[in-house]
Amino acid sequence: MTTRDTADWRTANRSNWDERVPIHLASSYYDLPAFVAGQESLRDFEPAEVGDVTGRTLLHLQCHLGLDTLSWSRRGAVVTGLDFSAPAVAAARDLAARVGADEARFVTADVYEAVDALGGETFDIVYTGFGALCWLPDVARWARTVAELVAPGGFLYLAEFHPFADILSEDGSTVEHDYFRRDPILLDALGTYADPGAPGIETPTVEWQHGIGEVVSALTAAGLRPEFLHEHDHGHFRLPARLGVPQVYSLRAAKAE
Repeated sequence: MTTRDTADWRTANRSNWDERVPIHLASSYYDLPAFVAGQESLRDFEPAEVGDVTGRTLLHLQCHLGLDTLSWSRRGAVVTGLDFSAPAVAAARDLAARVGADEARFVTADVYEAVDALGGETFDIVYTGFGALCWLPDVARWARTVAELVAPGGFLYLAEFHPFADILSEDGSTVEHDYFRRDPILLDALGTYADPGAPGIETPTVEWQHGIGEVVSALTAAGLRPEFLHEHDHGHFRLPARLGVPQVYSLRAAKAE
């Protein structure tokens, strides 16, 4: 893929994520046997920051295999997961059946088309987890979509890899990339974060880097009011813990009643 081909980013990325599904299902990174046995996939700070979800409707955008979606279900939320990869959604539905979450719903749709795919339904909580925003070229459009999906009085909760951590080298101590880069990032590598040595993934990906200021400004412009922005010095899958730099961040933004 070349820079001229990035207009077809959605097709390339969807194909890549379709190819990842069987590898991720078998990986120790996701560890499905442990999840089925009761292990939770959420970071410790996420439930604490979101609060009690019992009986509340929760939409998980870009849900992949649905582990986080089903973790919220186990905590009492009425969950819907949405992802553009049909094989991932099929795997999430199978996992829901295995853990007895019969009420969990999974929908195949692109995140930008979520409002139409869900028939204009709104939710008490819209949740987006780690490694989601880098796959979207237009954060302002994403924020407008989220704002339409949040019910009056509800909120978005975003937990994401910190953009500063993403400009560091693998050793976590050297700045290697441009924080303000906004052009598409073309990647063509074997394996995935869940299994770097895995063969069989042939489709390249197109990603984008989004600074925190860009994200917060987009949400504010869309009519969501930030309630907090927390930075955490742990939680990135590829960096050592406690480097003294922000590795992930979490943000909650509310919609007026």
